[in-house]
Amino acid sequence: MEIIVYPHPVLLRKADEVEDFDEDLTRFVADMHKTMIDAQGVGLAAPQVAVSKQICIIDLSIGEDPDQLYVLINPEIVESSGSVKGEEGCLSFPDLVTVVERPTYVKVRCRNLAGDFVEVEAHDYLARAFCHEMDHLNGVVFLERISAMKRNMMKKKIQKRQKAGTWER
Repeated sequence: MEIIVYPHPVLLRKADEVEDFDEDLTRFVADMHKTMIDAQGVGLAAPQVAVSKQICIIDLSIGEDPDQLYVLINPEIVESSGSVKGEEGCLSFPDLVTVVERPTYVKVRCRNLAGDFVEVEAHDYLARAFCHEMDHLNGVVFLERISAMKRNMMKKKIQKRQKAGTWER
C-alpha cells in the first residue's frame, strides 16, 4: 500500500465507521500492518493509505512481537488522564518531528476484527500512539496539536520541500 502525505484531502476529514467485519477487513488490516512495518512506523491509520475508514493499528515492536499489535476499529477514548510533552513523527509527514502534548493514560472502547466491543488501556508511549492514530481517524493531523507559530514554521518547511520535489515517502 502507498502511504499518502499531507495535505492529501483524506487526511483532513473524519473517516467513516466500519460496518462489515469480514475477510476483506482482516486482509486489509494485514496489508496495513505490512505497510507500517516496511515504513518502520509504530502506527498507521486507514486514512494514511487513502482509505477513509475508522481503522488504526499500533505495534510498538514494529512486527517483532505479534502480541504487541493493537487493532482499533471505530475507536473512541472513554477515559484519559495525565499529560506529557514528547516528540512525535508521522508516516504522512516524512522526516518531520515535533513536540506534542498528549495524555499519559487512555482507555479506548473499540471493536476488534471479529466486530466485538473491547476496551483497551494504554500508558505513556502506547497512549501517545493511540491518540496520534485516532486523531487521523477524525481528520486531525499532529500539526493541529502544536502552537500556531510552530505550525506555520512546519507548513513553510513542507511548502519548501514540495517546491523542491522532496515531499514524498
